[in-house]
Amino acid sequence: MNAIGASKWIVAVTVMLPTLIEIIDTSVANVSLDHIRGSLSSGIDESAWVLTSYLVSNAIIIPMTGWLSRTFGRKRYLTFSVLLFTASSFLCGSSTSLGMLVFFRVLQGIGGGALQPISQAILLETFPPREHGMAMAIFGIGAMFGPIAGPLMGGYITDTLSWRWIFYVNIPIGLLAVFMISLFIRDPAYLRRRKGEKVDTWGIALLAVWVGALQIVVDKGQREDWFRSDFILVLSAVSVLALLLFVIVELYFAENPVVDLRAFRNVSFSSGNIVMFIAIFNLLGSIVLLPLYAQLLQGYTATLAGLVLSPGGVATLVTMPFVGRYIGRHNPKHPLFVGMAVCALSTWTMSRFSLAADFNALLWPRIYLGFGMGFLFIPLTTLTLSSIPKAQMGNATGIYNLLRNLGGSIGVAFSATMFTRRAQVHQSRLVEHLTPLDEGLREALARGQALLPSRGIPDAIAENATLARIYREVIRQATMMGFNDAFLILSVMMACVLPLLFLLRRPAHQTSPGEER
Repeated sequence: MNAIGASKWIVAVTVMLPTLIEIIDTSVANVSLDHIRGSLSSGIDESAWVLTSYLVSNAIIIPMTGWLSRTFGRKRYLTFSVLLFTASSFLCGSSTSLGMLVFFRVLQGIGGGALQPISQAILLETFPPREHGMAMAIFGIGAMFGPIAGPLMGGYITDTLSWRWIFYVNIPIGLLAVFMISLFIRDPAYLRRRKGEKVDTWGIALLAVWVGALQIVVDKGQREDWFRSDFILVLSAVSVLALLLFVIVELYFAENPVVDLRAFRNVSFSSGNIVMFIAIFNLLGSIVLLPLYAQLLQGYTATLAGLVLSPGGVATLVTMPFVGRYIGRHNPKHPLFVGMAVCALSTWTMSRFSLAADFNALLWPRIYLGFGMGFLFIPLTTLTLSSIPKAQMGNATGIYNLLRNLGGSIGVAFSATMFTRRAQVHQSRLVEHLTPLDEGLREALARGQALLPSRGIPDAIAENATLARIYREVIRQATMMGFNDAFLILSVMMACVLPLLFLLRRPAHQTSPGEER
């Protein structure tokens, strides 16, 4: 209950409204990118900055949320963030050039970056400890619903109206959120605006350089061939150096650090962040590879590939409320272990795909992965954050959301790169056997030269045509094995973090005398 007696459910709706549109906006522009490119007369590489600019500015703000809330007051900062997000949404839709759109997307990312950590912190403070599972279920439903609804909503609005309306639809929701925040959100005493605090200028600058450079490296690395590109090499070095200096400044020199890294002294918090990083790494890496596999090797349309993914998201949404209610009275480690094991096993099942896999063979592992994430997300968040003092909750949720976002970005880049590299390795190994001395190759060539003329292909080119068909099959097989390897690596990584569950501490209300252990 807040200062004016608002119901916890009204508070939940208030903070989840802007959070939901911010999460949707992370992916809503993906399907509209070609329309944006054509409308603003830009190239494919240039138009990609519409996505990258938002992700970079968003990622920079997330870990600063706790400090900004302490400095300016959380309600004031939340209101400013929603207003900036709403105003920049209007400006994005009104842009007449790509440069304008990218600039306003940066502002939109700055406004949206704080919304997830602040809403998570407010939910954990508003709901009593026994109901933290339900609070995180509410947050998790929004977090998982956004990536599902974003592309669908973006595609429909773009086809029906215009790409500009994917930004305009944020305006009424943002204004409603500001109105509700003014009525129902109050700052606790320990988060009221502080005056006279010294600003951590070096920390802010180093954080911006580190996260910004890292996000660009992750986003552009595969396209630039990673460290063979001077651009990626320089940005990587800048990111690593900025990170090292940032840690030193925050731990030893900053009087009021923009990110309080001492939170990592809490073993449960540190372990939970590692598990969340790998879990999102696994989830987003696998759901990037799965539609690629379906389209490249099975010939699925984009719609069919989307139908493979969608039921998994529904499975997550259905599971979360039940898990949230369960962990209110029972040990959260139990569903967490089940979720992590199911995620690892489902990704391992994907590593067993073959060229003969049918629709159901692709669909069910994705559904299992969705159930696994439903069992994993809420107990992991509860175990990670419940031991954090309320005064440090904004800082902790900022760090947690940053590592979650980075886990997703790095997971996507790693999975795509690993698939490409392993496919190349398998292709080179398979090609080694295609020599004139190989009996199987000679037999295949003989059959092709005998069969193809009857299908209208002249004898003079029958041998080359047969070799071309054999080589295409080699590429298909190598590509299949590349997918198998990438899925297997994701599965092994997920299994390797299972021992960290022993380091997670149960919430205090569950370990007091008389409570179930």
